[in-house]
Amino acid sequence: MSHGLLDLSTWQLVLAILLLTHVTIAAVTIFLHRAQAHRAVELHPVVSHFFRAWLWLTTGMVTREWVAIHRKHHVACETEEDPHSPQTHGIHTLLWRGAELYRGAAEDRAMLERYGRGTPDDWLERHVYGVHPNWGVGTMLVIDVALFGPIGLTVWAVQMLWIPFWAAGVINGLGHWWGYRNFETDDAATNLSPWAILIGGEELHNNHHAAPGSARLSARWFEFDVGWAYIRLMQAIGLARVRSDAFSHVRTPSGALPAAAAIDKRFVRDVVLPILRDERDGIDRAGHRLRRKARWLLLRQRSRLDAWQQGQLEQLLESSERLRAAYESRLALADIWRRASGDLDAVRREFRDWCQRAEQSGVARLGDFASALRVQVLPAQTA
Repeated sequence: MSHGLLDLSTWQLVLAILLLTHVTIAAVTIFLHRAQAHRAVELHPVVSHFFRAWLWLTTGMVTREWVAIHRKHHVACETEEDPHSPQTHGIHTLLWRGAELYRGAAEDRAMLERYGRGTPDDWLERHVYGVHPNWGVGTMLVIDVALFGPIGLTVWAVQMLWIPFWAAGVINGLGHWWGYRNFETDDAATNLSPWAILIGGEELHNNHHAAPGSARLSARWFEFDVGWAYIRLMQAIGLARVRSDAFSHVRTPSGALPAAAAIDKRFVRDVVLPILRDERDGIDRAGHRLRRKARWLLLRQRSRLDAWQQGQLEQLLESSERLRAAYESRLALADIWRRASGDLDAVRREFRDWCQRAEQSGVARLGDFASALRVQVLPAQTA
């Protein structure tokens, strides 16, 4: 079909396009997102330089700009300050004009200075990647035409559109609009499984917003995070080091702790839901409608409840002191774990106090959970 250096058939050309765009997706999710924006994984310099060069050729994106925009998205999620939220900009805008929103946000120099710190600042970034992004995509055009012949123009066009559509449109758009949720986060992030191969694991967006610092995005048995698979492979051959897997452990400068998402999932399973089942009679007296909404009210982030729903939640908690103890203990534990990336000794002191309160609460399930978690988290001599 083509008359370039490779002279590929139609099917070979299709496979080549899928391979090229997949490498770009891998570069975005592993290098830009997990390694640079969230510092969840450290990459060998050889890997980082390859990804930087590849992204320069296939997207023209500047690392500092991408990282800054993404970090601001987490800080201001679903507000007017969010650079790309379908809740404020509209789903159609995100799907078809997401790249325009990205370019507009990149013009905010103050935002780039505030949120873009810690990204590469070497000679290549200052003289090539960061200042001449069009050189990269232009070079890619020449390469595509040389390899594939005239059809290389189409190959190049697909490469240029791949990230704007899938990342800026689908992930930032549909990923905050439609899908299922494993975690009740303060935003509208959703999971879009099973499109893992096409989007590199980024479709598990609700999981990511529940634990932004995690190198792994999959939380349930049926979720496949291909980006995580590549990271584990690179880790096995010494090309990467995982700093945080939020669904097992989080690494800190002074040690390791079970991660917040894993702890909260166990707390809900072992404490909140069993107590809810035990307290059905008391909830029934508070009202049948309240019983039907009890689980939803207990598990949803309080900040996402409107005034009426918060009133319903308070009525539910008034119907059972055990439920109130479990609910408030869960919030307190989550607050402690939010500071786990800082002074680990201080976190452990606060956690020890939390365990004592839980064990003295008179709620058996809460006390048992605290005792088991204490053994796992605290060193034997301080437990």
